[in-house]
Amino acid sequence: MNYQFSFRPIRQKFTRPIVTSHGIWEIRESMIIRLIDVKGTVSWGEISPISWFGSETIKQALDFCSQLPTEITREIIFSIPNNLPACQFGFESALEKLEKNNELTSIDNLTYSGLLPAGKAALDQWQGLWKQGYKTFKWKIGVDKIATELNVFNSLIQNLPNSLKLRLDANGGLSYEEAKLWLKTCENLQTKIEFIEQPLPINQFREMLELSNLYSTQIALDESVATLQQLEDCYKQSWRSIYVIKPGIIGSPSQLRKFCQEYEIDLVFSSVLETEIGRQAALQLAAELSKNNRAVGFGINHFFTQQPENWLQSLWNNL
Repeated sequence: MNYQFSFRPIRQKFTRPIVTSHGIWEIRESMIIRLIDVKGTVSWGEISPISWFGSETIKQALDFCSQLPTEITREIIFSIPNNLPACQFGFESALEKLEKNNELTSIDNLTYSGLLPAGKAALDQWQGLWKQGYKTFKWKIGVDKIATELNVFNSLIQNLPNSLKLRLDANGGLSYEEAKLWLKTCENLQTKIEFIEQPLPINQFREMLELSNLYSTQIALDESVATLQQLEDCYKQSWRSIYVIKPGIIGSPSQLRKFCQEYEIDLVFSSVLETEIGRQAALQLAAELSKNNRAVGFGINHFFTQQPENWLQSLWNNL
């Protein structure tokens, strides 16, 4: 079957910059793709790369889409190379909606983790997210001096409700000694600390494996498993703690399903700061593949201004 294909680039400015150990992120560049089948049914997909996280660049994604014909086949979609994982996700998820006829897994039972701003701002803003119903928060660490962050952390822990879970996300920005200090600090706070996410850079996998065996606070891999190949490699190297999966850049959804059916792994699904198009596709995978009912890391709507109801159609009409 042939599908009519078109795409549009989009740019969204965050309501406040997102600060991580990789730097300051102010604008989200993505692409929306549209497939139309022979019956005229329209389906949308989203390509939202994060090149510094391990995916292709937005330019590579644009170049790939630009060289495609205006009619594409299923075979073309499933032959997208592995070095374009965000493209694989965008095209396959759009195709899946057409082939499944919108009979998709319910996402109603998912719970969500809210993303706190880095630094002291978290102390003023967690209450707002708590009132919105979030029972799990993620807070970025490794973006300031460790003594400063530990002071903020102590204040945050003292103020957070006992029923709330906190995830600490270093984005690979800690040294080995800093990681040990954070793990020691969290050792007696396991009722509140769910895990520390990617404490060390991806080239220090062995050190993270060692730390995961030394401390009872769990460590989750994130940047280390940005793509499906990395996920498979870390599993083969005996990682049995938590994996944070970003569906928007991990690659082929069908191949991810195949891997998860073969191996029982502890997954947390997380956002790549996508629009509602990519978000819904990612949440479908989370609802289908999550085994331990961990909150999904998609509590990020407060970083965007709300899109008008007809924004998709306007996107096509105005370009």
